[in-house]
Amino acid sequence: MKWASRAVPAAVAAVAALAARDLIQRDHALLRNFPVLGRARYLLEAIGPELRQYIVAGNNEERPFTRDQRRWVYASAKQQNNYFGFGTDNDIEFTPGYPIIKHKTFGRAVPPSTPGAGHDVRLPCAKVLGAARGRARAFRPESVVNVSGMSFGSLSGNAVEALNRGAALAGCLQNTGEGGLSPYHRKGGDLVFQIGTAYFGCRDSHGRFSLDRLRDLVAGAPVKALEIKLSQGAKPSLGGLLPAAKVSAEIAATRGIPRGRDCVSPSRHAEFSDCDTLLDWVELLAAETGLPVGIKSAVGDLGFWEELTTLMRDTGRGVDFVTIDGGEGGTGAAPLIFTDSVSLPFQQGFARVYKVFAERGLHEQVVFVGAGKLGLPDNAVVAFALGCDLVNVGREAMLAIGCIQAQKCHTDTCPTGVATQNPWLARGLDPTLKSVRAANYIRTLRRDLVKVAEACGVEHPGLIDTGAVEVLDGRTASTPLHEVYGYRPEWGLPSPADRAEIVRLMTPEAPQGGTAPPSATAMR
Repeated sequence: MKWASRAVPAAVAAVAALAARDLIQRDHALLRNFPVLGRARYLLEAIGPELRQYIVAGNNEERPFTRDQRRWVYASAKQQNNYFGFGTDNDIEFTPGYPIIKHKTFGRAVPPSTPGAGHDVRLPCAKVLGAARGRARAFRPESVVNVSGMSFGSLSGNAVEALNRGAALAGCLQNTGEGGLSPYHRKGGDLVFQIGTAYFGCRDSHGRFSLDRLRDLVAGAPVKALEIKLSQGAKPSLGGLLPAAKVSAEIAATRGIPRGRDCVSPSRHAEFSDCDTLLDWVELLAAETGLPVGIKSAVGDLGFWEELTTLMRDTGRGVDFVTIDGGEGGTGAAPLIFTDSVSLPFQQGFARVYKVFAERGLHEQVVFVGAGKLGLPDNAVVAFALGCDLVNVGREAMLAIGCIQAQKCHTDTCPTGVATQNPWLARGLDPTLKSVRAANYIRTLRRDLVKVAEACGVEHPGLIDTGAVEVLDGRTASTPLHEVYGYRPEWGLPSPADRAEIVRLMTPEAPQGGTAPPSATAMR
């Protein structure tokens, strides 16, 4: 009672002091007019996303990932029941653009009848990466599902480590992102080293690209390919900034920059200025390292792609792979206008670029990689039908290791320790446990892709053609995928030789994945 008699006056005094402050301040008219009570508005605004996420929103209302989509990823990562009951709650008939996958009653592929068969399918790529151009270290990626580029700096060290260990368990590749190759990338997983405009990890003391440092890095790490980042879906043609407060000793060492100073990524590369010099640089990197070299880009003006492919056709120089990122945002923090409105969505962007390569007879010589919400089986199947050979998963992999879509990536306050450099928040993420969940998710996605391929009558998702997918125009009409995007029906498939090889590899007695000499797939 004595405690209560003292607490009540103290609480009243605190409220009175707060009211006085609200009345005096001039920043918020609401608080001056409604002291203390007006603060409820700011509280509700602050927790509005959480209220909608857990209380208000329906299963298919939220973006970027709906509740159903997140539930599927979470259940897959935890090896829980990821089925859904009582039919779809998607509004299929009244959703123009909705894709429908057409199964076959009789097909070439016969699904195994053993319960649980195919859960840990390696699912190798239908093409040998780097073979068409005779790269010394050409190889066949063991998994068509790989981890997208997410830098140490944007993600915590624990998150990067969890993804790398998960990639090792699942037998897939992890892209380093443009932030360099950190100690957290060296936990057993094979890597694609991304080279951004600031050349982090392979730059000299003046910030210029250093070929010697790149050679040393490649020699001392499990790097399987190099990816030149031209742009990304989150912020195409826009540079980046990592504030000084986030530039820790580890990040500084990884990126090759001073500690505690703003880290700026330019919007353009300094090593090349047009398609001709880009191809020269690609060939230089490939010759000096022996690795396949590709480019990553969101899609805007097609003039770049037309010039690039014309030079590839006419000069014999060329990229070994092309990663197309959708313009739907992605993991990077970016201005709203770039997230919402700059660069084409994945399907439109990829289809336009693929057509440019196909029209010049180059589509069989290049490995095509898709990114942009392709870690969901339905989106991935459409991507494979359009001509993707591999898909990269970014935000879905983040969900698998604990992301709750709090959308705090740009604030350094990620509550699950995924997208933060705050040591207290990052410590909550256990890399060993979460790596298993990342691997479970990747394996489940691969299993589902195989099952859908078998439903379409083929052995591998890379053999699903555009005729197997129709796009609804409304309740009473639909259009085959190749008509939607102006494809010739045969364009979305690998070459006959690659098709025959992937069918062979998918048979139970065949070895899975592994490297292959450049002669395994001749340039056609």
